[in-house]
Amino acid sequence: MIIVMKPDATPEKLRAVIERVESLDLKVHLSQGEGHTIIGVVGLPLPPTLDELFGQLPGVQTVLRVSKKYKLAGWDFHPQKSVIDLGDGVTIGGNAISLMAGPCSVESEEQTMATARAVAASGATILRGGAFKPRTSPYEFRGLGEQGLQILAQAREETGLKIITEVMTPSDVELVARYTDIFQIGARNSQNYLLLEEVGKAMKPVMLKRGLSMLIEEWLLAAEYVMAQGNPDVMLCERGIRTFETATRNTFDVSAVPVLQSMSHLPVIVDPSHAAGKRKFVDALTLAGIAAGADGVILEVHPEPDQAMSDGAQSLNFDQFARLAPKIQTVAEAVGRGLKIPGATVA
Repeated sequence: MIIVMKPDATPEKLRAVIERVESLDLKVHLSQGEGHTIIGVVGLPLPPTLDELFGQLPGVQTVLRVSKKYKLAGWDFHPQKSVIDLGDGVTIGGNAISLMAGPCSVESEEQTMATARAVAASGATILRGGAFKPRTSPYEFRGLGEQGLQILAQAREETGLKIITEVMTPSDVELVARYTDIFQIGARNSQNYLLLEEVGKAMKPVMLKRGLSMLIEEWLLAAEYVMAQGNPDVMLCERGIRTFETATRNTFDVSAVPVLQSMSHLPVIVDPSHAAGKRKFVDALTLAGIAAGADGVILEVHPEPDQAMSDGAQSLNFDQFARLAPKIQTVAEAVGRGLKIPGATVA
């Protein structure tokens, strides 16, 4: 249910409506934009008499029922596009494309620091790196744990890059929260509802990757689990889905970008590295995602991809990333977006 306030409703009338909603043990999600104030009402049950009850309160313009299951992620509760503010002028979801890059796994201080310096020089504002790694085989490298988080924090201190890193279990949320700027929820955990609720409570931005065989509505409902805890700062990441095709690691669903944006106000990020699985396809998928309207891209970059301990086949080296960045800028400008890259020239 949403309660639309009159344009001239005073703060006192708004506060009175919120207090009335909360007195019924219902949750309030407030959305205030230019020329509108909307109170989202969430809870069970919502008896039919509530429409009339709320409609008679001073300052209320109209009361509407929302039939969609994904209420907080949809446009009804939040009629303007979300912008996530990470501080220091770094935002996700505005007009500028967000560029996130870094190694699949934090392997060492030297490897991570070198990568952070390189991607920052080419225009990235967010450093990706895995300290805890979910692997198909239990015998593969699974990350450095807290040591890896400490290395990422050191890279942030030197370069100014924000950090995005994966959290895998509810018990790790508090630890990861001490270091990261953005929680990453991987594809395998995209419907781990206990984990989603826990990161929602941590009140830090969350990037939710699409599950291997996840429907878009299921994806939005997963985001709803985070947002229902009071955390509005969620972004969605298309990283390819599992199909019958084996020419690439996954099938990049570029159509998901505009479809999501028609259904939700949340920023949409694309992950061409995991979609392709092969670095020779990463450039093309990156540019396709930006052309389709993505708000950002997350790429795997490594000093020596062929020596990487995980996902080397899909990782770019520093020169390849530096050549791709200005192409992203060109496509972004062509679709009315922007990307600030120091000293960039089109290659």
